[in-house]
Amino acid sequence: MKKTYTVTGMTCNGCKVSVEEALNKLAEVSSATAYLETSRVSIEMKKHLSIEKLQKALSTKYTISETKEEAEKKSELQQLFPLFLIFGYIIVTSVLLNYKLWHTDSFMLDFMGLFYIVFSFFKLLDLKGFPQSFRMYDPLAKVMPIYSWLYPFIEVALGIMFLMRIEIQWALIITLVILGITTIGVTKTLLNKNAIQCACLGTALKLPMTKATFIENSIMIVMALIMLIKN
Repeated sequence: MKKTYTVTGMTCNGCKVSVEEALNKLAEVSSATAYLETSRVSIEMKKHLSIEKLQKALSTKYTISETKEEAEKKSELQQLFPLFLIFGYIIVTSVLLNYKLWHTDSFMLDFMGLFYIVFSFFKLLDLKGFPQSFRMYDPLAKVMPIYSWLYPFIEVALGIMFLMRIEIQWALIITLVILGITTIGVTKTLLNKNAIQCACLGTALKLPMTKATFIENSIMIVMALIMLIKN
């Protein structure tokens, strides 16, 4: 594996050589190349090494740390952990509800029902704050503010329809419409690289708008399409 780190304290070619020699002495390091201009070092490792071990190999003159990009990536993953955890719970619960008499259609209906019920719960925790965040990226909510207030209740209704098997075809069509509109807004936000909060779990959990939001909506859209085609 190859990783890049920031190294402060390198001021000349002698420093560059010292850093390279110190890191290359580590048994787990295949090769280490320092770059004086960017204050970075690229390390090819046989296995992952902690920052602490890399720092111990260097003189106290130098400080090695993760690059800003790597730190931001880790921070983003940590922020998205609640979303992944909730998604995992929904998948496991849907499987447990259907594992005895497995039927894929039933699994997908339960998944979509639980998805709406759980996600609407978090939106309803802060019904005053959710509309403002939702209007930041949803095209329909931008032109019809009342829609952002109604959206959590629409999710509750759809969740009940899927779980109780009520008017499934209409529930699927509404799912395609509302999530399709939201996904357009999410896509535009990601393409424009706008740093805004995702309202998928309301405002109780501060989640950044990322590709995970796009994937989450896409899964629901694909499931709805499959069910509509089958019916």
